[in-house]
Amino acid sequence: MRHTISVLVENKFGVLSRISGLFSGRGYNIESLSVGETIDPQISIMTIVTTGDDQIIEQITKQLNKLIDVIKVVDFMEVDHVEREMVLVKVAPKKEDKTEVLRLAEIFRGRIVDSGPKTFTIEITGDEKKIEAFVELMKGYGIKEFVRTGKVAMAREGVKKA
Repeated sequence: MRHTISVLVENKFGVLSRISGLFSGRGYNIESLSVGETIDPQISIMTIVTTGDDQIIEQITKQLNKLIDVIKVVDFMEVDHVEREMVLVKVAPKKEDKTEVLRLAEIFRGRIVDSGPKTFTIEITGDEKKIEAFVELMKGYGIKEFVRTGKVAMAREGVKKA
């Protein structure tokens, strides 16, 4: 089962290395990883997506909590939350397909962030299914390049899963 884990850490040299080393040293895979500073520049938040059964996830959580620079670990499977990803897709549609590509970007609430003589770069933000659906549609129009962020997630205010 896929889990999204939030790890609040001290923003210090080597913390990312220690956390990724914990995963690789135990043979666990990180499917995606997003890291950024919080409002407090001395603290960062990592959003890690990994897979495993309950026992494996419990082991990962316990091991993360043992690391000295880790402040808090939350498995979002246990709390109601919001999660998002972003993708930038550079498409080179045929001349007759340009209008359709722009229409699809609008339907998916995307933004054109760059335009060239032969390409559009489109930004889409949303959940994993929305991102995958858009990328799948664009394949027919000539994707030249795309880059995708990992998930970022945040617990909903005061709501626990039943």
